[in-house]
Amino acid sequence: MKTNLILIGGGGHCKVCIDVIEQTGHFEIIGILDLAELVGTSVLDYPFIGTDEDVVKYVKLGCSFLITVGQIKSSTLREKLFNILKENDAIIATVVAPSAHVSKYSKIGIGTIVMHHVIINAGVIIGDNCIVNNKSDIEHDTIVGNHTHISTGAILNGDCKIGDGVFIGSNTSVANQITIGDNALIGAGSVVIKNILTNDIQVGNPAKSIIK
Repeated sequence: MKTNLILIGGGGHCKVCIDVIEQTGHFEIIGILDLAELVGTSVLDYPFIGTDEDVVKYVKLGCSFLITVGQIKSSTLREKLFNILKENDAIIATVVAPSAHVSKYSKIGIGTIVMHHVIINAGVIIGDNCIVNNKSDIEHDTIVGNHTHISTGAILNGDCKIGDGVFIGSNTSVANQITIGDNALIGAGSVVIKNILTNDIQVGNPAKSIIK
């Protein structure tokens, strides 16, 4: 029996989440919550059925939820929505694409989506409400905090520690045993060979801070 699922956020990231969700075969998408003016329209034939004020209604109906708002730069909105779900005792889904390799010796938090062709190796711990995007590779014993987005094709080598609310851009490579502080932002294609402080913004090869 499939789980009834409500999505929160109907932009571009929602579309790719729908593709993964459909391929799992585990969920029945009931609809999407977003802005009031979108009600009556749809994304990939799934209707907008309300706003985040309707969370309580669908909690009472026993639905599960997944936040499908994207995350570039800031995790603030995803964190806000996650907190709304937690405050209302909502069931928060975890979604893993069938094409992903997820070690049975790893752990993935609630509200996290693991997308197409991701590799998550032994000893990895991924927090709640994360996006692990297509073809990213998270190596052994790396820890990823809550509300973090590991973008497409990014590689995190072994024993890294990634904080909460971090954004790691597409095709970034992070050397082994690197620590990245909370809310840091790493630009696409960067090569990270030194630890990165909380709230820093770094880009390049090797990655360097662009905060003056």
